[in-house]
Amino acid sequence: MFDKFQEECGVFGIYNSKEASINTALGLHALQHRGQEAAGIVSLQEGSNQQDAEIFVHFADGLVSDNFTSNEVIKKLPGNCAIGHVRYSTAGKKTARNYQPLFADLNCGSLALAHNGNLTNANVLRKKLISLGAIFQSTMDTEVIIHLIALSKKTTLTEKIIDATSQIEGAFSLVILHQEGIFAIRDPYGVRPLSLAKLNDSWVVASETCAFDIIGAKWQRDLQHGEMLIINKNGIKSLYPFPAKPSKFCIFEYVYFSRPDSFIENQYVYEMRKNIGIELAKEAGSLNADVVVPVPDSGVPAAIGFALQSGIPFELGIIRNHYVGRTFIEPTDKIRHFGVKLKHNANLAVLKNKKVVLIDDSIVRGTTSKKIVQMVREAGAKEIHFLIASPPTISPCFYGVDTPEKKDLLASYMSQEEIRQFIGADNLQYLSLNSLYLAITKTARNNKNPQYCDACFSNQYPINLTDHEQL
Repeated sequence: MFDKFQEECGVFGIYNSKEASINTALGLHALQHRGQEAAGIVSLQEGSNQQDAEIFVHFADGLVSDNFTSNEVIKKLPGNCAIGHVRYSTAGKKTARNYQPLFADLNCGSLALAHNGNLTNANVLRKKLISLGAIFQSTMDTEVIIHLIALSKKTTLTEKIIDATSQIEGAFSLVILHQEGIFAIRDPYGVRPLSLAKLNDSWVVASETCAFDIIGAKWQRDLQHGEMLIINKNGIKSLYPFPAKPSKFCIFEYVYFSRPDSFIENQYVYEMRKNIGIELAKEAGSLNADVVVPVPDSGVPAAIGFALQSGIPFELGIIRNHYVGRTFIEPTDKIRHFGVKLKHNANLAVLKNKKVVLIDDSIVRGTTSKKIVQMVREAGAKEIHFLIASPPTISPCFYGVDTPEKKDLLASYMSQEEIRQFIGADNLQYLSLNSLYLAITKTARNNKNPQYCDACFSNQYPINLTDHEQL
């Protein structure tokens, strides 16, 4: 098993661009870190009326760069509007029938939808819809939204979408493509990111700002929590169709998920991760160590912050092989056994005879951490202080991240000392939850009503887990 919380999907949409499909492919390439299992693009060529509008689709397993760079593919995706999706399955099996964007022909015209997040009442809604005669083509929670739109008794498409999304619970950042334009929606809690940008006369929405940078689009703002944007030939219209909810943006976006060069919720992710490293150094106190070494790549910014605060030199003591994909590591037990050495190699010039502060973003199952510590030890390190730039991960995520079950999370059943012994470090320290908040907000955590969703660390779930509670 891969010993990290897995990616969680990324969405992209562009309106009024002569190179809509090209820009979408580039945007998805920048969002590749959010999902490496599959990618899809749906483009729309407008007609004189809704009935004349035509959608074009292309899906592929694997990476965007391997499947969406040829002229042949781009030519099959004409039109001046497009949406795209990079996928890591959180709800629904790893099969082509679950690839996004989903698309369907409805009474109101052809419609496509891409979703980042997870619905926590999808099973309840699915059973209800099936009883009403709905025929599902996938096992994804996202398809529930399509059926709710199709069966809505409301008059306009905007009203149908509001009616549908008002019935769902959980985390959702949605991009919907239709003859009437692009609809971008963020759930009332704002769990997953979604931003707006401008590219000449085109409007762009994406999960992260790094998708804007690659095409030269200028960031305008984040979508507000509970906001619905309608982008069409008349410009942009903003609606707030949901009752107001307390902000619960996923704090793990800052710890690991988002790309470090993204700007999310008015914060630079890279700066937040450096701040986390600074707070980690403050909590760790005075360590008798020679070098600070990150576990690449996710541990790098925190290690830089730690080195700045502690005064211990920063070095690249572990070198990452960037040409090994997850699909190469996963297939067989034999390959999986060599997974760490396929991705990482110890830099003996840095580690030999040194007291090492080793920094990673998190420990999930602990199997990879154990192998990393062993590799550093075999490279000649005299001592290993393993410091984690987040609190212990004790609970799974139900809001759009592929996580192990609680029983497989090391910190849910082992003490800190037991984990230290299991991974083989001389010293193990986690960042406290309050210090994580101090790093990001410069204020303490509100324990009664946390400013972020931190359920993976606290077991406090801010949104109803309707399906889970009925198991």
